[in-house]
Amino acid sequence: MPLSITEKKRFRQIGHQLNPVVMLGGQGLTEGVMAEIERALEDHELIKVRIGGEDREARRAVIDAITAQTRSEAVQVIGKLVLLYRAAKQPHPKLSNVMRHNHA
Repeated sequence: MPLSITEKKRFRQIGHQLNPVVMLGGQGLTEGVMAEIERALEDHELIKVRIGGEDREARRAVIDAITAQTRSEAVQVIGKLVLLYRAAKQPHPKLSNVMRHNHA
């Protein structure tokens, strides 16, 4: 289910303070990188990923592949950074960026 405009706005505000937790380099989108993105989404729900490379179309294709494989949603894309969101099955209050921001 797509995020509402209000949810996206709130997630962008939270994401502004976050640092990238996964960075894609020359190897591209490997199984190890996908596993780390899956783990980070399950733990934190809202994460930033830095995607290397100069080709804008290739970065967009990588973002599309990540969102399709992880069933997440790209909240915001700025240059080489993408902010991804996927609700956790069982959110952990101390790890979830969304829950921690609600209590702050």
